[in-house]
Amino acid sequence: MRSLILVLVVLVLLSYVPPVRSGVNAYVRSLFSSCWRRKGSCRKTCRKKEEYHIFCESHFLCCINSKFLPVIVGK
Repeated sequence: MRSLILVLVVLVLLSYVPPVRSGVNAYVRSLFSSCWRRKGSCRKTCRKKEEYHIFCESHFLCCINSKFLPVIVGK
């Protein structure tokens, strides 16, 4: 009887514990995130020899090396 009550108490306590978000935090994810077919990386500012092509999120640029940028036609 005691073990049944103990199991019920544990189950009730586990149902109230909020789930933990697994994985890396947002800072590490933004540093190592890639974009545009894995040729670019999401950063706040682009390095030399890089240009931004698209936006990653609301405040990150997809910085791509100039040799990987698509060719612009029709100019």
